[in-house]
Amino acid sequence: MSNTPNYIKSLLAPNTKKPQGRKVWSIDLESVWIPFFTATNTMGDTAIPSDALGCPMRLAYDKSGAVRFSQSGRPVIRVAKELSDNVRLVRDNFTANLINYAGEVMNDNAEAYKAQLEQSIKAGAPIAQHDSLELSKALEARAEAEAEVKTDATASHPEVEKELVPA
Repeated sequence: MSNTPNYIKSLLAPNTKKPQGRKVWSIDLESVWIPFFTATNTMGDTAIPSDALGCPMRLAYDKSGAVRFSQSGRPVIRVAKELSDNVRLVRDNFTANLINYAGEVMNDNAEAYKAQLEQSIKAGAPIAQHDSLELSKALEARAEAEAEVKTDATASHPEVEKELVPA
């Protein structure tokens, strides 16, 4: 766990750069994933085909081989399968590392972790109670407004009651 604290601290440090462009797992494809996977190929850690790195955005086709269009009429563009598969692998490993780190902290510093958890729950309780109360009020006001609209509609358009006639 020698490098882990610095790595975790770097993940939590603010970064003012806001990349623009296509996102994969909420991370910019052009400025992050392509350079990262080019570097991993360079080091021999991955074997992503060069065409996937050179043309990461692909036109999507349906099973018959025709170009796919969205409901809005735009052509569907997807990320090359080799890239999206490797992003998924990184995401899964990242998640596993986060879980592992939390587990190590829970094991190595159980009392402090428990105290932090209790402090967080206690600090969050008033917010949760306030939100619950406000939601109840909003739902009640919404129900009253809907009932009023329904009452107004019934008053302005009374339905004629038909007399029951025995057959």
